Amino acid sequence: MIAAASMDRVETEDEAEGRRLAQALGAACLDRGWSLVTAESCTGGGVAELITRIPGSSAWYECGFVVYQNRAKEQLLKVPGALLQRYGAVSEQTAQAMAQGALERSPAGLAVAVTGIAGPDGGSAQKPVGTVCLAWWARAAPRAGRTVTARFSGDRQAVRGQACLLALRGLLELLHRCASAPDGQ
Repeated sequence: MIAAASMDRVETEDEAEGRRLAQALGAACLDRGWSLVTAESCTGGGVAELITRIPGSSAWYECGFVVYQNRAKEQLLKVPGALLQRYGAVSEQTAQAMAQGALERSPAGLAVAVTGIAGPDGGSAQKPVGTVCLAWWARAAPRAGRTVTARFSGDRQAVRGQACLLALRGLLELLHRCASAPDGQ
């Protein structure tokens, strides 16, 4: 006989933060009439998963691309092979191209892209494990877009979780910048 697992599970601090951020993001998107697309590599759809935990997220979340290999980045998001060769998959340039490519391939007005090295292997002296590059872009306000390189500590799960939370925070900041920018720029 197999015992039933307890349905009572305590939400972790990171899970609670992810829920809070995703709820705030949904409210902000709905308030502005914008929808969102995600382009993820090292987070493997984690940002999309946090968003779709929110009931009603289909009203503001369009779709997501999980592009783990460079070939997928090139084929699905049209990230130029020359850019990948020059800067690498883990670079702000690649993250920006992923976000812009996601916007071009969806009806969404807002995009986030995440690419990085979650570990435990794959790092280098220049790009150690925990290096994650993110980009946030808005169709109506491209000059409000930005990229960042973050360095997270911890194991693979911790790096991915921190990257997902930063992705949501950055989307909220982008919405704020777009709302306060003259003429959407």
